Amino acid sequence: MNAESGFPIKPVYGPADVPAGAGAEEPGEYPYTRGVYPTMYTKRPWTMRQYAGFGTAAESNARYHQLLAAGTMGLSVAFDLPTQMGYDSDDTIAHGEVGKVGVAIDSIDDMRLLFKDIPLDRVSTSMTINAPGSVLLLLYQLVAEEQGVPGSALQGTIQNDILKEYIARGTYIFPPKPSLRLVADTFAYCRAEIPKWNTISISGYHMAEAGASPAQEIAFTLANGIEYVRAAIAAGLAVDDFAPRLSFFFVARTTLLEEIAKFRAARRMWARIMRDEFGAKDPKSLMLRFHTQTAGVQLTAQQPEVNLIRVAIQALGAIAGGTQSLHTNSYDEALALPTEKSARLALRTQQVLAYESGLTGTVDPFAGSYAVEALTDAVEREATALIDRVFEYGSAVDAIEQGFQKGEIEASAYRIATEIDSGERVVVGVNRFAAESEEKYEPLRVDPAIEAAQVARLARLRAERDGDAVQDALKDLAKAAAGTVNVLPLMKEALRLRATVGEVCHTLRGVWGVHRPVERF
Repeated sequence: MNAESGFPIKPVYGPADVPAGAGAEEPGEYPYTRGVYPTMYTKRPWTMRQYAGFGTAAESNARYHQLLAAGTMGLSVAFDLPTQMGYDSDDTIAHGEVGKVGVAIDSIDDMRLLFKDIPLDRVSTSMTINAPGSVLLLLYQLVAEEQGVPGSALQGTIQNDILKEYIARGTYIFPPKPSLRLVADTFAYCRAEIPKWNTISISGYHMAEAGASPAQEIAFTLANGIEYVRAAIAAGLAVDDFAPRLSFFFVARTTLLEEIAKFRAARRMWARIMRDEFGAKDPKSLMLRFHTQTAGVQLTAQQPEVNLIRVAIQALGAIAGGTQSLHTNSYDEALALPTEKSARLALRTQQVLAYESGLTGTVDPFAGSYAVEALTDAVEREATALIDRVFEYGSAVDAIEQGFQKGEIEASAYRIATEIDSGERVVVGVNRFAAESEEKYEPLRVDPAIEAAQVARLARLRAERDGDAVQDALKDLAKAAAGTVNVLPLMKEALRLRATVGEVCHTLRGVWGVHRPVERF
């Protein structure tokens, strides 16, 4: 049997397969193979997040209140595609997509409604947003200030990982160089204004969803991490001033042992990279802290209730691998947006694992396992070799522009697809144990009237605000973008005056241009 990363898995592992003393290090000590904190979950469990956001800000706000009442410890915001791409809901290109895969946020008015009656000093909020990540963060800060909550009290994460968009997902706006400048500006701004905020969630999740193997997932993610660190240092930031706020985002698949090994290997690799390549001294700069989401790509539309078992196994791997926070997918996500019931069941999965399984009683329970220690070493070898290949191009950006990571991921996706098609890799309910008939499922649907209502809200906003003040603020932003000063304070002022997300992004497009990938045949 082969691992998803391609190397063979032995039927039996023993002492000869692992170095002497493997698993003997203490948790919370360099290189953090066994976890970034000495006590891990024995003192407190991981943060239980549920990714939610659909339709209007008011509907999403209602779902957040339901999740908080059910015991969610942190909120994760899903944005619709126009918001992710920096377009307003009344833009022609947004037609038909408003509120479809997440919530539509066009202005401070929407952000205010999204977090109505939610105390932002008492929740941790993760926002899955990349190209306009800094814009949405500033809107969040503005709403918090209206609540009387200072930036120093805010906790959460913006994904803000633009490089993986060029590799696997496609929701980029600007070319790589100005995009990296915006990331570095966000690092500097948050250090001064929102010091507890995780300024980036360097993401392997979407690469994994596109078909990356576990080794590819951590290799290309850590290579992107190296690129962000280099960009921040080039912008004049000291490594220990920003590196403690870096975080990561990985997938958890059903291949339990390989996933546990992947997380352990990634921690060890990042600690060595930060110490040896960048000379980081602060232990927090060496700690790879990460959020995990169970694998949406492995959910099936056939026999969707079976996804409950898949998600439980995936969550188990993330927890045994030492994640800091976790989102469990709902069983019906291969069909439509999750219903309230399915979202609650997904959260209950985490709660059963936290409070009934005994997993929180000890740290890194798989340490010393011949199989897991050997797999940790094997994943690390594969991932290290891939990172070396990335930097043979000069930088992660150079490799992206040559299509290296994308090509490797596509080859891995093809290999897995052919294994499923041939039956070599079993997917229950799809190529084995199929049901003769499927029960009817009634999905949650987004009302198409949402787009018209959102467009009407925008029209009212434009009529009510001081349009001249907004235009002056956007002109100031354009001047800053053309120079070298940090653009976030100018963006914040424009947003405070009720400039829209689309207007801010269009202003930056006018200065920086847009990324147009080169087709290679």
